[in-house]
Amino acid sequence: MSVLAPIRIVPAGGCADAPVLRERGQHEVFCGLTGIIWLHRKIQDAFFLVVGSRTCAHLIQSAAGVMIFAEPRFATAIIDERDLAGLADANTELDRVVQQLLARRPEIKLLFLVGSCPSEVIKLDLARAASRLSAKFAPSVRVLNYSGSGIETTFTQGEDACLASMVPVLPASSPGAGTEILIVGTLADVVEDQFNRLFRQMGVDSVKYFPARHADDLPQVGSNTRFLLAQPFLADTSKALQERGAKRIAAPFPLGIEGTELWLRAAAQVAGVSQTRFETAIAAPKQRASAALARSRALLEGKRIFFFPDSQLEIPLARFLARELGMHLVEVGTPYLHRQNMAEELALLPAGTALSEGQHVENQLDRCTAARPDIVVCGLGLANPLEAQGLTTKWSIELVFTPIQGFDQAADLVELFTRPLVRRMRLAA
Repeated sequence: MSVLAPIRIVPAGGCADAPVLRERGQHEVFCGLTGIIWLHRKIQDAFFLVVGSRTCAHLIQSAAGVMIFAEPRFATAIIDERDLAGLADANTELDRVVQQLLARRPEIKLLFLVGSCPSEVIKLDLARAASRLSAKFAPSVRVLNYSGSGIETTFTQGEDACLASMVPVLPASSPGAGTEILIVGTLADVVEDQFNRLFRQMGVDSVKYFPARHADDLPQVGSNTRFLLAQPFLADTSKALQERGAKRIAAPFPLGIEGTELWLRAAAQVAGVSQTRFETAIAAPKQRASAALARSRALLEGKRIFFFPDSQLEIPLARFLARELGMHLVEVGTPYLHRQNMAEELALLPAGTALSEGQHVENQLDRCTAARPDIVVCGLGLANPLEAQGLTTKWSIELVFTPIQGFDQAADLVELFTRPLVRRMRLAA
């Protein structure tokens, strides 16, 4: 029985040491409140109470597509003129709103107080409020807080802030406990189930997920924990877990066939899975994914793509499109480049790829329109102006909302890029 070989990513070239253009200027991004849309679907008994304005309420209501008479597990405690003018005690008002909420929704086990631009403007201390309310409603409800403010952040950082706020309350693993693998990052339930099946086929049973589907199902963490990031935008969460003694498993992210295989291989290596058992477990889904990508490669091969910085998914997506579908990377922008967490991805990018970090919208628009790429990945605010100039766009937020990780989602992932090109061709016909 052969031993599973460790990951060795040493392709010719790569971008591990490539220069990065650092942009600092005008921003165009969603705020971190947007992360509530997928987080509230994942943690099924948690509630997200945004402490913000009516604009905050309209944002998450619109982004979630929730009708006004529905009862989702998020809401907004409105900061109005009386709060801003100091005519009302904001803490007293917040306590009253939370009391009403928990009386109406007794099934809530975990309540997040989510900061916003308005709550930061009036210097409302939500950390102290969360501590006070957690003590008041213990043990039936745990109250935590994090910031989803759009000031100098991008929308995926809301999830990072949320998960990082949970790390201190994760239970400690028992001394001498065996190695346990922790998958970190919000995954759609269908993707999590698929990964679980693959791990079981490899004989790996000690796999936990963070966040879990239920607030009380908190994974233990300690020096025996080895965690694997499922999302590339979790720098603060990764740091918090390492401060608890956990160790990160270095791997690319599970996008496309190559990324998924290397990601699973990294976990299997830690778990001591044999080469033969690993290859047997992934054979069927890998074959299905290969067939799906083969049908789309003819449409995408040779096409030029430009990534505006928005979600921090840009580098893994660029690696997938370049290496598995033959696309040419005009520029790959990302809001923040964490070189340690991205090391394996950077090593797989084609040598000479133009990389940029941060935003200066006018400069990036100038470079994009001058290059005239075949497809542009950007935020919603830039899509219509670029489409008006005859460019084909893909909303980056759709790549976060859609399940795209793993072998069985490879077809859905590639379709997100073929669909706008097909639409453009039909319109031109």
